[in-house]
Amino acid sequence: MSVFGLGYVGLANSLLLGQHEDVVGYDIDSRKIALLEQGVSPLVDEYIEKFIKEKRSNVRYTSDFEQAVLHGEYLVIATPTDYDESTDYFNTSSIEDVIGKAIQIKADAKFIIKSTIPIGYVANLKKQFPSVKTIIFCPEFLREGTALYDNLYPSRIIIGNTTDAAKEVADLFLRNVWDKEAPVLYTGETEAEAIKLFANTYLALRVAYFNELDTFAQMHGLESRQIIEGMGFDPRIGTHYNNPSFGYGGYCLPKDTKQLKQNYRQVPERLISAIVESNDVRKDFVADKIMEKNPKTVGVYRLTMKHGSDNFRYSAIQDIMKRLQSKGVEIVIYEPTLNAPHFNGIQLVHSLEDFKQSAEIIVANRWDESLSDVAHKVHTHDVFVRD
Repeated sequence: MSVFGLGYVGLANSLLLGQHEDVVGYDIDSRKIALLEQGVSPLVDEYIEKFIKEKRSNVRYTSDFEQAVLHGEYLVIATPTDYDESTDYFNTSSIEDVIGKAIQIKADAKFIIKSTIPIGYVANLKKQFPSVKTIIFCPEFLREGTALYDNLYPSRIIIGNTTDAAKEVADLFLRNVWDKEAPVLYTGETEAEAIKLFANTYLALRVAYFNELDTFAQMHGLESRQIIEGMGFDPRIGTHYNNPSFGYGGYCLPKDTKQLKQNYRQVPERLISAIVESNDVRKDFVADKIMEKNPKTVGVYRLTMKHGSDNFRYSAIQDIMKRLQSKGVEIVIYEPTLNAPHFNGIQLVHSLEDFKQSAEIIVANRWDESLSDVAHKVHTHDVFVRD
């Protein structure tokens, strides 16, 4: 097996499959490869760090593309597919680049796509590369900070293929997961693409729903926690994805909701667009509530979206910062995972005590006990003190 792209998805899959397969992990980032070869995880993830430290998986890492192609019976593509605002579409060029180059080296290469893709993408990809016989999409359902754990104990294994190769791929993953009872579903390739985007958009819907509940409660002087707890006793609603925040963020939900919205361009809808718009409305509300306090200097406690993660791509707090800056507020940031003096031109304060003293108001998407001595300064919508 060879895995292309060693972000959360790719590295988690490399370590998962490396338990019983001979795996080569490829990435263009030589710094990342160097860290992995030294036994150091480039990502904050408890299980990834443990697997690498204890050498639980047979994985070799390389920046040699040809070596990775020639090694793998299956080539697993886990390269990033960021949402391109200018085209209203995922930028899938990294996938096409891997396939195009790989078949020049090995004409009969077989591909498993783990990157998130638009609905209808594999069908178009097969037209683009008609000589490729096997392209199977297997969507991931991983959380940042627990990516390998979620791979070891998958909620489900979706195989976007119904040929004989599908069973082979399913067995490959079942051989390596720790939960051998994980359900396996074989679907059409386009249905698998839809499962991924609709699942993540539903989770975004829950986040947006409870954020709007919290907005209502704040404006009417009500206790959000009491309302949410009362709702959660209904087993049809439950107690997951119900903690108010500054908005849904992270690598998956913002881009997946926007992509699904674009896939709806020729389909009547109201709800999907409303989910995307609700997230912006929530950020406006949060920024306005902060501005009601007339601050001159606002401290941002952590850029990360959640505890146990070092990823702050698309974190809602960054959009709050932009809104406050546009109103003339000075921003300072405390983010211990960054060593630079600035982030996007904003000062980073590396001493937590200095940070607490420099800010009139401290904005925290998620509460942390280290802020307890300045609780009177903290603005947060974290009701349950959890992610």
